[in-house]
Amino acid sequence: MLTVERRYPSDMSDVEWERVWREIPPSPPIGADRTVDLREVVNAIFYVVRSGCSWRMLPKEFPPWQTVYGYLRRWKLDGTWQRIHDALREEIRQRDGREVSPSAAILDSQSVKTTEKGGFAGTTLARR
Repeated sequence: MLTVERRYPSDMSDVEWERVWREIPPSPPIGADRTVDLREVVNAIFYVVRSGCSWRMLPKEFPPWQTVYGYLRRWKLDGTWQRIHDALREEIRQRDGREVSPSAAILDSQSVKTTEKGGFAGTTLARR
């Protein structure tokens, strides 16, 4: 296993990468082989999410922002990102001695206070 030095706090460790790597689909059989390092792509995605920077401000150590964004979009559309999330969630729940799938969920919503007058009627009277 190749050990990679972590440059940013958002970079994955070797153990974390091994868990994520299993869920990433292989290169398509038709067309050119991948030339981009997928670990760097995932690290770049985590960097943007963690730092809140825009895609165009991605540091030059990562692949071009268009490449990183393209992989993120593709993985969201084909379900890869969801599979990664589900696999990691199941692994953590199993490690903690819990059922693999959650049996309940808690939903919370807040009420937004509004004025007593209706917005539409109150604003259109002045136009008449």
